[in-house]
Amino acid sequence: MKWNGGSHNKYLLQYHLILVCKYRKKLLISNQISNDIKQYSCVICKRHHVNIKYVETDKDHIHYMIETKPNINLSILVKTIKSYTTYHIWKKYDVYLKKHFWKEKTFWTDGYFICSVGNVSEETLKII
Repeated sequence: MKWNGGSHNKYLLQYHLILVCKYRKKLLISNQISNDIKQYSCVICKRHHVNIKYVETDKDHIHYMIETKPNINLSILVKTIKSYTTYHIWKKYDVYLKKHFWKEKTFWTDGYFICSVGNVSEETLKII
């Protein structure tokens, strides 16, 4: 287990994040779209000093395992990932996506799932 931090703190903050395609459309079946979303996600996470440990797509959703610093606002990070990927996917696949979303330029559902991934056992907490 690798801890991050400086001289006054140590931390290991990991999260499981799931984003779902709007209307559960199976848009991530396409390897091109799936790979592009992974690349765009990496770009935005690097800009915000977030490490993507793992990313995998299913037919209609994507899973991330991310590692952050304590000062990261997770809701802003998720909003940024969703808006950045949506913008660039629409820019590249406009004709294809218009067949699925004819009212608005959307890609993701409004919500998301995120949970912390813990690395501390009950026994460790009792000792501390």
